[in-house]
Amino acid sequence: MEKTSASVYIKKGQGRALKAGGLWIYDNEIDRTEGEFENGDMVNVFDFDGYPLGCGFINTRSTITIRMMSRKPHTVVDEDFIEMRVRNAWEYRKSTVDTGSCRLVFGEADFLPGIVIDKFSDVLVVESLALGIDRWKPVILEKLKKVLAEDGISIRGVYERSDARVRLQEGMERFKGFIGDSFDTKVEIVENGVRYMVDVQDGQKTGFFLDQKYNRLAIQRLCKGKRVLDCFTHTGSFALNAGIAGASEVLGVDASELGVAQAAENAALNGLSDRVRFVAADVFDLLPELERQGEKFDMVILDPPAFTKSRNSVKNAVKGYREINLRGMKLVKDGGYLATCSCSHFMTPELFAKTIREAAGNVHKRLRQVEYRTQAADHPILWGDSESSYLKFFIFQVCDEK
Repeated sequence: MEKTSASVYIKKGQGRALKAGGLWIYDNEIDRTEGEFENGDMVNVFDFDGYPLGCGFINTRSTITIRMMSRKPHTVVDEDFIEMRVRNAWEYRKSTVDTGSCRLVFGEADFLPGIVIDKFSDVLVVESLALGIDRWKPVILEKLKKVLAEDGISIRGVYERSDARVRLQEGMERFKGFIGDSFDTKVEIVENGVRYMVDVQDGQKTGFFLDQKYNRLAIQRLCKGKRVLDCFTHTGSFALNAGIAGASEVLGVDASELGVAQAAENAALNGLSDRVRFVAADVFDLLPELERQGEKFDMVILDPPAFTKSRNSVKNAVKGYREINLRGMKLVKDGGYLATCSCSHFMTPELFAKTIREAAGNVHKRLRQVEYRTQAADHPILWGDSESSYLKFFIFQVCDEK
C-alpha cells in the first residue's frame, strides 16, 4: 500500500491545467512541501488555501513534479485501487474497439499517468516513463493479466520498451527487455483483415502504431481498383489496407530499410506482393522525382513522423508539412484523394488545417473534405488533458481549378 505522508501546496493562482482536468503539476507551480518523502512516493495535494485536490506521485527531478493518481481527497492507492483502474480501462476497450490488438492502457487518459501498455494478440508491450508509476508496474501487469484471464484471454509474454530518452529526465535508466520468460518477439497480428508481423523488440515505439487502426480502415473504400501512393509507410500498414481493399497498384515509400523490408514481408504474408511494392527512399526527394516523371495517383497517403516534438520547432515543422502536402497534391489525379495526417501534439488541428490550406493554394487545387478523424478510441482523448489529443487525420478530394 502506498502511504501518503507528505503534503504539497500549490501557489496561489497556479494549477490551472490541473483544475481544468489535467493530471500534471509543474515544478514552478508548487509553493511548499510539508512532511518527508522520497521521489516516487505518493503525496497529498492541496490548493494554496488548504483545499484538497487529490493525490499523486512526486519526483523533484522532473519538470512535471507531480502526476495525479486520483482527484478524490484521502484516496488510498493500493492493489485494489490499481485493479479498479485496470478493470475500467479493459471494460472501456471491450465496448469501443476490436481488442485483438489494441492499446490497453493509455497513461493519463486512463488515470494511470506515465505508463502505456499495448496488446499485440497474446503479447503485452509496456512502456513506463515515470518513476512513481514504475513502482506500480508489476502490480499493473499482474492485475491486467488477471482481468484479461477472466475473459479467457491468456497472455503469452510481456516485453518492456522503456527505452525513451524522457526516462533520463525522471532520473531513471532506459530499459528494454523481457519481463518474465522470453518468447519470440516477432508477433503476428490481424487488424482490419490485414496480417502483420510486429517486431516488439526492435520496431518503432512499442512495435506498431495502433492509433491509426480505423483511419487505415477509412481509406479502404476509396482504394478499390485504384493506383495508390503511401508515403512514410513504416511497415506498410496503409499500403496493405489499400491492397486488401482491391487497389490495382500500390507503392509504399519509407526512408527506413528495415521498415521497407518488414513491409515487403507483410505484403507477402497477405498474398499482395504482386500489387503492393515498397521502396526505401527519402519522401522529400522522391515526390519531386515522381512529379518530374509525370506520375499520377488516384490516392496519395501522407503519414509522416512527428516533425516537431517541441514548441520551439513548430515553424520548421509547418514548412515540412506544407512541403509534403503540396508535393502530394500535385501527384493526385483531378478528382482523386489525399489522406494526410499529423501525429505531433504541438501541431494543433487549427495550425495543421491552415498549413494544408496554404499548400492547396500554392498549387491551385481545391480541396473537398471527405472526413476528419483523430486517434482510435483505445487512445482516448481525455477532455481537460491536452496531451492526450495528438493525431489529426484528413481525407480530401483534390480537384483542379476548372
